[in-house]
Amino acid sequence: MIVALLAAFQLASAAPSGGAFVVRDAARSISVPLVYTSSGPLVRPDQLRPVVPITVSHLTGDRWLLIVGGASIEVEEGVRFARVGEKTFQLARAPEVRKRALYVPLQLVVELVPRIAGNLAWDVDRFELRAFSSVTRYEDRNVVQAGRSAPAESQRAEGDDDALADRRSRGVAVPVSASPSGPLRSRHLVVVDAGHGGPDPGMRGPIARGHRVEEKNITLAVSKRVGAALGQRGIDVRYTRTTDTLIALSDRGRIANEAHADLFVSIHVNAANPGWKDPSAARGFETYFLAEAKTEDARRVERMENEVVKFETQAAARAGDPLSFILHDMAQNEHLRESNELAELIQRRIGQVHPGPSRGVKQAGFRVLVTAFMPAVLVEIGFGTNASEASYMTDPNRMEELSAAIADGVLEYLKRYERRVATGAPGPTGGVSRQ
Repeated sequence: MIVALLAAFQLASAAPSGGAFVVRDAARSISVPLVYTSSGPLVRPDQLRPVVPITVSHLTGDRWLLIVGGASIEVEEGVRFARVGEKTFQLARAPEVRKRALYVPLQLVVELVPRIAGNLAWDVDRFELRAFSSVTRYEDRNVVQAGRSAPAESQRAEGDDDALADRRSRGVAVPVSASPSGPLRSRHLVVVDAGHGGPDPGMRGPIARGHRVEEKNITLAVSKRVGAALGQRGIDVRYTRTTDTLIALSDRGRIANEAHADLFVSIHVNAANPGWKDPSAARGFETYFLAEAKTEDARRVERMENEVVKFETQAAARAGDPLSFILHDMAQNEHLRESNELAELIQRRIGQVHPGPSRGVKQAGFRVLVTAFMPAVLVEIGFGTNASEASYMTDPNRMEELSAAIADGVLEYLKRYERRVATGAPGPTGGVSRQ
């Protein structure tokens, strides 16, 4: 505590009289206001955007989550500690909430955030936070890094498919092309769901030799990055889970409903059918929306992802209740077309970066989607039973570009939705746009 208080005193004494500090990169500079207290200055972390791609989400009760650089910082109002993965850091003073906005000690922003983001540095003399182009990211402990990472390129050659394929073959991360220009007209909230967790590991792989992976760890790491990418695009995010814990399937959609979310996106990892001729060779990605499964393979994935119920100790809703089923069916039918479009756009965007084949947009009766009364999709980002795809999905650079692709698909959908609303065309009615 003495160290934390000393840091707060140093920051307070170094602060300029103007009551703000500067955040800058090579292209822009913004002034972020400070709120002074007897135990040190406070700052709203979401005001660091757009220079620092940080996402601030309210979890439950007094708990809040900051996502930066693909890693999360969990804080709690009134508690002088912050958690990053398995580590706990002492704060000079407790975070607090003012007018529904989170304020954290300046110490957290200038000491802990740069440690995680890797491309930030605090200049004490100038009292400014500087962002640089090269990034060394804080990696999630639960994800096994497979293979060697290459630095991300800054540009993609327009229309040069051969060059793009060559870059991927050399292990170079290629950013997804930007979505239609212009900002969103309204604030939107997307709930990002990391599949499985806790006692339910989900898929384990690969079948052949390679780094052993578990689905629950991959989905959590990718979901956090999807949330960060959405935040960079001006979209609010809430997570169904941010740690290795089990959330009931029926509760995941309910979290989205209670948050009045506009969209629900669930992240999963596929597994090959052991009965296939060469299961270890199965590759590719696919995106599902809620409807009756039309193929045997869709029914196989449906059964696999619905098996989590055996880990749940309580059923959140009465099974076999006819009225409940009818109400769920009516609510979901309203969003089938929108969910289909969202799935198509995400699938198309993933196809720009994923090395595996597109297995298309499919439909199935996933329990996790049943209770989400809004456009909802489930993304199978690859086969963990395949050694090369297990390596792809646990490579930090690949996770970054894959997450950006999913976020771009969501952004494109929301922009199309806003255009339909502006022209009076029908759209989703389950979510609430935030002005």
